Amino acid sequence: MADTQTIRIDPITRIEGHLKVEVVVDAGDVKEAKCSGQMFRGFEMMLLGRDPRDAALLSQRVCGVCPIAHAMASALCLDSAFGVDGQIPDNGRLMRNLIFGSNFIQSHILHFYHLAALDFVDVSAAADYEGADDGLKSLRGFIGRGELAPFMPRYEGDYRLPKEANQQGAAHYVRALEARRIAHEMCAIFGGKMPHQVGIVVGGCTETPTADKIAAFLSKLEWLRRFIDDVYIADVLAVAAAYPDYFGIGAGPKRYLSWGGLDLETKETNLLKRERFFPAGRVGADLTLEAADAEQVAEYVRNSWYDDATSGRKPAEADTVPAPDKESGYSWLKAPRYAGQPHEVGPLARALVAYAAGDEAVKRDVEAVLGRLEAGPEALFSVLGRHAARALEARRLADAMLGWAMALKPGEPVCEWRGVPESGTGRGLTEAPRGSLGHWCEIQDHKLTRYQLVVPTTWNASPKDDEGNPGPMEQAIIGTKIRDPENPFEVVRIVRSFDPCLACSVHMLTPKGREIGRCRVL
Repeated sequence: MADTQTIRIDPITRIEGHLKVEVVVDAGDVKEAKCSGQMFRGFEMMLLGRDPRDAALLSQRVCGVCPIAHAMASALCLDSAFGVDGQIPDNGRLMRNLIFGSNFIQSHILHFYHLAALDFVDVSAAADYEGADDGLKSLRGFIGRGELAPFMPRYEGDYRLPKEANQQGAAHYVRALEARRIAHEMCAIFGGKMPHQVGIVVGGCTETPTADKIAAFLSKLEWLRRFIDDVYIADVLAVAAAYPDYFGIGAGPKRYLSWGGLDLETKETNLLKRERFFPAGRVGADLTLEAADAEQVAEYVRNSWYDDATSGRKPAEADTVPAPDKESGYSWLKAPRYAGQPHEVGPLARALVAYAAGDEAVKRDVEAVLGRLEAGPEALFSVLGRHAARALEARRLADAMLGWAMALKPGEPVCEWRGVPESGTGRGLTEAPRGSLGHWCEIQDHKLTRYQLVVPTTWNASPKDDEGNPGPMEQAIIGTKIRDPENPFEVVRIVRSFDPCLACSVHMLTPKGREIGRCRVL
């Protein structure tokens, strides 16, 4: 048809890693979308033959933004393989949560202010600001000298924020850098350093809590709690008020999955039945809660650059066999499916599962947002639903961390130490900032003989599976109206609402295919 055209955005910037999105537009509507991870990761292959204890350290190198998630998933996996799950000391459990929670908050602040907010806040308008705000003065200095990166070049979105809210959003871009630094310092108090902490290990933690460390942690946490309450949530609400139509854009498959995470106890060895801050489960559009079952997960590769013989396997039985020249492939991401269906993972999925599970704090938050919108639950299945869920999660988590820090007991055990077993298998399921994360391992002769990761962005940005079902991000883009094919800001707003982290999913650049058109986005 004459009105049909293909738009390729390569790369999508202001995300972690290398992602290409190609959409087919017919009369202004997206009819087809392909999300293509452009790099091969291969960490599963690097870990083979190693001492199992290396996994919790090395797997963090998958990503510098969310390394704690991999340390946690790996430690849980090794807890099982070493036979110490159910025996983690309370201090070890609490410090794991405090390290992990600090990274959650840092990641959420990073995502909104430094990756996604520039889709809604016109930072260049700060050049006209004459006030005394230090953050805006810093930005005005850069813009005035023509130093526009990372704010330019960009697609010109329909910027709608009132002048004052826009100026506040620009100033908070700078304040959020300080917030992230403080969150990193909190990670380092009990994790030793950041990124790539050394505190979380099989059996618990290596750090010992002291009154001084607890006091330092609480002081920094209080600063972050004020930032989240007074700045972060207020800015998300300002964007929501100016862009209410984005509560109806970017829904995706309307199936949501959470493995649960941040343990409130460790006696239960089945992680999906363990009491956790984030409950495990899955829901659909009707918000009916179902139990989560990791045995329902399989990974498909018909449209991925992996050997077809590996398609349809469960993660515990999977192999990583690259096939970079495969003609049907268009992504280095596999296509994980739960019971054969694509599922969205992430803060929105966690909020919906917790809401369906009856979590009172989550119910209050969700109903407050819906009441403000005068809308039903379907408004949550959207671009701004994801942003709201992420901000409200940061607040609930910061409040919970106050209690966890106060519960630490100096002088009591921090780890259940255990030697490497001759053989064993393990599975570590948790929630990363961007969604459900799983590590699977097999040990023989004291060495790792299999290690597999299924990470959040592999779920969300997956290509079509063997049955032709698009991945969640692809489904969220299909049906979107594009006002200007030369300026498709609607697509990048949807993609960035998922907070994709391609570093966790993919690591070898392989250009492929005929270029139809290229748009470069910041």
